[in-house]
Amino acid sequence: MTAVPISLVASDPENALRFLGHREHSHDWPHLIYVVAGTAHLDVDGTAMTLHAHESVWLAPDVPHAARYAPGSLVLGPMLSPGTSPRGRVRRLPPLPELTLVMTAVLGVAPQTEEQITVFRKRLDAVLGALREPLFPLVMPRHPAAAAVARDCIASDSPLAELAADHGLSARQVQRIFVSETGLPFRRWRVRARLNIAGERLHGGSSVGAAGAVAGYGTASGLRKALRREAGIDVADLRLRPSAAS
Repeated sequence: MTAVPISLVASDPENALRFLGHREHSHDWPHLIYVVAGTAHLDVDGTAMTLHAHESVWLAPDVPHAARYAPGSLVLGPMLSPGTSPRGRVRRLPPLPELTLVMTAVLGVAPQTEEQITVFRKRLDAVLGALREPLFPLVMPRHPAAAAVARDCIASDSPLAELAADHGLSARQVQRIFVSETGLPFRRWRVRARLNIAGERLHGGSSVGAAGAVAGYGTASGLRKALRREAGIDVADLRLRPSAAS
């Protein structure tokens, strides 16, 4: 791509950073850095990352970041509403069609007034807010020992009988508590909890294998099978829509 002439960029110093980059700074509000075209080389919270067209990074308030853009690049950095923060300080996002549609509209409309900016900010809040929602909404058991089993079972491959015994319960007691207090049998609750973890990692750009490993699946195919069986979707569908099941 041919670089945008510096003379044109310099004609509007306020917006030159969209083409060139900027020194390290932070914002009081959550912030999105979205690459419209080209490549952005970033230093975010002390970590280097490179974003390509339609990729973005979602920042919580007060996260220091600096940017350098390759020639011919265009990057937008809209502010978000105070409550629209990612889980954690930084969340990298792969290309998401709905986000691309909103950012394309931003380019076309070029909102200037507070009323116009609010319209687009609310839409971005909705798109990004959905990414914070788990694939499967889950209820934790109220029973203290069963809640401890729920926390342990996500990272552990131990059978239910062993997990239950560790907290002074029988497998039958845990099963009864889970159905009564979560609405799901233990095994299904465990699968869904693990798929929630995998889904969050996949939305952050992790490979299928890496997301599966963190969620307790030994292979990428194991994660794919569980996702199809429990949600009726594949990894590609999950990447495109953050909430895929009820």
